[in-house]
Amino acid sequence: MLTTIIVIVVIVLIIAIYAGIYNGLVTARTHTQESWSQIDVQLKRRNDLIPNLVSTVKGYTKYEAGTLEKVVALRNQMTQIPAGDHQQMMEVSDQLTSSLKSIFALSENYPDLKASQEYTKLMEELTNTENKIAYSRQLFNSTAANLNIKIQSFPSNIVAKVHHFVQVDYLEVPETEKAAPKVSFDD
Repeated sequence: MLTTIIVIVVIVLIIAIYAGIYNGLVTARTHTQESWSQIDVQLKRRNDLIPNLVSTVKGYTKYEAGTLEKVVALRNQMTQIPAGDHQQMMEVSDQLTSSLKSIFALSENYPDLKASQEYTKLMEELTNTENKIAYSRQLFNSTAANLNIKIQSFPSNIVAKVHHFVQVDYLEVPETEKAAPKVSFDD
């Protein structure tokens, strides 16, 4: 009788531990998916702001059509990327960020543009959105690290393997943005 109770307690304990590990893995995976969703929301917000920015800038910068066309083409490319292709979405997003920097710089060449309230408002919105994208990328990498640690650690690695949990790749900074800027006070 005592042996039966001990066996039942051990079985219940093993099931409880297994369920706890499994639920921890599901929670970590869900947090990772949710953090990617935050990136997706900010990318959509940026994509929605770009047509307004482009139309505002067009009125002032007749000679910068190439820059504007590139931004529009990249924005359109972003909207065509399948939702699950995070790597391609981040690559195009990084290119778009780089192109947007060119538009930010246009205001230096066009004082009337810089003085435009619409342009200023859109630039503030885009700058805020770019900051939110950067924060969301950090959050994604943190949640991905948490999930990856659980997948690699014992005993959760056993449960992860049984239920086909897979590690998530981190979002990385493009090589072009890793280089230190050149600062020179020479004329």
